[in-house]
Amino acid sequence: MEPVEINAGAWYLRSLRDDDRLSDVPALALLGVADAAGYVARAEAGWADESLFIWAVCIPTTGETVALIGVQQTGPESGELCGTARDGYAAALEAGAGPVSRFAAGALGLETAPLANALP
Repeated sequence: MEPVEINAGAWYLRSLRDDDRLSDVPALALLGVADAAGYVARAEAGWADESLFIWAVCIPTTGETVALIGVQQTGPESGELCGTARDGYAAALEAGAGPVSRFAAGALGLETAPLANALP
């Protein structure tokens, strides 16, 4: 599956990137991801094999990543919803939870539990 962008009100959700135009690697380091470049590659592979769906939660005007949210399939009809945010951006993470849960249910047929505070 190709990554899907989501408008979550005041926040914009997009797939992670690390290319010549945009790199999320510095933001991922701020979120506590040890191997940020590897994490981007893992996220891309997850979209490709439809097992893990990770979004960068961004400030729409700058594209700056302030949180991560994702769904990992845990069963035929279930998934784990988890995410983490930089200090001061918990509202961005919370704003993404509803739209991502609806995407998981509508597009993937996965029911998710409430948002867990952890790296997707």
